[in-house]
Amino acid sequence: MKDIKALCDQVRQISYAIHVYHGHGHLEKVYENALAHRLRKAGFDVQQQHPIKVYDEDGTLIGDYLADLLVAGELIVELKTAKALANEHEAQVLGYLKSACLEHGLLINFGSYKFEIRKFAWSEGSASGIAGTALSLFSAIFAFFAVK
Repeated sequence: MKDIKALCDQVRQISYAIHVYHGHGHLEKVYENALAHRLRKAGFDVQQQHPIKVYDEDGTLIGDYLADLLVAGELIVELKTAKALANEHEAQVLGYLKSACLEHGLLINFGSYKFEIRKFAWSEGSASGIAGTALSLFSAIFAFFAVK
């Protein structure tokens, strides 16, 4: 998809519709299945539990992660069912983006009565060493939408 903003908007709208219909209180897997189902119905390529490999600087595989959803091959969607989103949830999405060499991600919380979604953009260009990585984390673009 050429327009990542339009893709994020569609995922946000579909996620909100799921939140309205199902409310909060289900396990994360229920929301993952619902979002994957509705995105596929809308014509998107969706991969659930998409594997992400983490490599050390010399190319040695040092870990594996599973992102909840990969949409259209370019957007990582991480789902939570927490009372509120926390810094560690944000760090998880940024880590996934960096390891997967992808630029865009969404963090969605279905666990609160209030719908929460945050958008992240990761750019490797400004990261040089630990200071650069910290700067990239702080300069990551995110939007927060809260709907009662």
